Amino acid sequence: MDEAALRADMIEGLEHQLGEPLGAAVLSALQAVPREAFVDDTPYANDASEEAGTRALAPATVARMLTALGAEDGDDVLVVGAGIGYTSAALAEIVGARHVHAIDIDRRAVHLARSNLADAGYGAVLVDRRDGASGLPEYAPYDRILVEAAVVTPPRALRDQLGTDGRIVYPRGAADQTIAAIEPGEDASSETGDEGATGTDRRRRDDPAPDGFATVEEAGPARLRPMLVDGEQAGVERNRTRREDAEFAERGYFAKTGWEQEWIDWDDRI
Repeated sequence: MDEAALRADMIEGLEHQLGEPLGAAVLSALQAVPREAFVDDTPYANDASEEAGTRALAPATVARMLTALGAEDGDDVLVVGAGIGYTSAALAEIVGARHVHAIDIDRRAVHLARSNLADAGYGAVLVDRRDGASGLPEYAPYDRILVEAAVVTPPRALRDQLGTDGRIVYPRGAADQTIAAIEPGEDASSETGDEGATGTDRRRRDDPAPDGFATVEEAGPARLRPMLVDGEQAGVERNRTRREDAEFAERGYFAKTGWEQEWIDWDDRI
């Protein structure tokens, strides 16, 4: 069976799993992106997998996030958690590759995403190594921000980098997560808000969105890894003593211990 047919089967399974048809933009993007360029082992299986130590999101999770994000052609989008690059490729199909900016704290994930995107024809997507909590202020403001890591509340830097009419989508929670979409303004309408209410009353009293934001959509359950901070990414030793011992051992016999002086040729100095 060819890849296009496998993609079509995956999408049909997604719509059955989600219980509703995909929107035109998301449907077109998932049909166009060759998932096999990003996932080597059973790329069209409807579950999550591991690729070079990086977790590949299940297609259903990608579909839910893209639908909640509601990005349109020409929107500037920041993806926090580049991963394998698949979601960024789908967004490139929706908004244009030059409008997608992806960051990841893990250098290996950055290299993997860049390679995958280039091989799949989305080399114009910008992928940079950054701390997700700090965002990418150089290209702000963003019309949409997608966080591919679980957080209780999106970091303030990300909220500050969002445009006035923008939207942030993220897996809200720790163990039990829900894909949430929030928008600026406490008077933003919520699907679960009180009908006919105005001003700040339109925000649910129990809305866990941060101050100045309101939840406008919840898109089902998710199980994503928590957002990492610097020092927690793969391959980084957080214990300072063990880290310095390893660095010293790597340098070997000639590593300085702190007391040595460089050889001074006094004949040249007299």
